[in-house]
Amino acid sequence: MNFKVTSNSKQVDLWVKRNVEQVRKKAPRAMKIAGQEAVNIIEDRTATGREIGLIRFKPYSAKYSKFRREKGRGKKPDLQFSGRMLGSMTSKVRKNTAIIYFTRAAEAKKAAMNQKKRPFFGLNRKDINVLSDSFFKRLK
Repeated sequence: MNFKVTSNSKQVDLWVKRNVEQVRKKAPRAMKIAGQEAVNIIEDRTATGREIGLIRFKPYSAKYSKFRREKGRGKKPDLQFSGRMLGSMTSKVRKNTAIIYFTRAAEAKKAAMNQKKRPFFGLNRKDINVLSDSFFKRLK
């Protein structure tokens, strides 16, 4: 998943034009922090059992719920069994874009399967606004 922080604010555009050198120096670090904050948002929302749109995840099947109970795990869908899938999610910056990805192919495959039934890997409008605010605060 890639995301860019954008703003329609005339004040932000004016400030950026006046502080071009400061923006050039601080933007990569601010984007790196925003990328990690995006990972944290996804992890926190998933841990509460909510999809991108903040609705609750669909319940696990009866068979999988039984398996989880036998292994000492809860029945609340939070996409965590071992913690490896969400633990392998990280971010990096390329040019002016933060990229969120999974570091291991096996975990990326699990995430893709989970994404089909319980969409968790993404950002909603509220998340983007939080990241935009954070990004611009770090530029100043």
